[in-house]
Amino acid sequence: MRLKTREVTLISMFTALTAIGAFIKIPTPVVPFTLQFLFCAYAGIFLGAKHGLYSQLLYVGIGLVGIPIFANGGGPAYLLQPTFGYLIGFIMCAFIIGKRTESLEEISFLNVLTPVLTGLFFVYLIGVSYLYMIVNLYVGRQMSVVEALMVGFMPYIAPDLILSGVIAFTAVTVVPVLRRSGLVKSIKQ
Repeated sequence: MRLKTREVTLISMFTALTAIGAFIKIPTPVVPFTLQFLFCAYAGIFLGAKHGLYSQLLYVGIGLVGIPIFANGGGPAYLLQPTFGYLIGFIMCAFIIGKRTESLEEISFLNVLTPVLTGLFFVYLIGVSYLYMIVNLYVGRQMSVVEALMVGFMPYIAPDLILSGVIAFTAVTVVPVLRRSGLVKSIKQ
């Protein structure tokens, strides 16, 4: 697999944007609200499935090596943080959104919103499941599934749904321009 300089630059840029999104946060008791999902979704839309996936893998890899680019730090011990599942979810999210949008002939609000919401579903599915597992198995505190949903899903779903709408709305404007300029591949290419 050989990546062109342009592709490496774009992958790195979305890795950096996701890291910046981690520091734009509203602290809450267990899971901080950040803008990581915004940049993860844009990585899938603008880079496609493969390169969007690479950008998020690079982000998680850099953080696990020890660079404190996650919302609460970094390093290999971060695997045991209750919020690490959301990072795994970002990897899946970028891939899923990219896979479902890169082949769209018509860019419309609903055509983009549906993949973004699908990607968001996987962020929460993996994130809340991991939160539940770590709290129960590693932290040693008993947490019910309902409690995990109340801590890791309910406070964030409304802002993330609004963010999903913003992502779809902006993509409808930006993607056609990027396709015409050749920066984003059109399915006809």
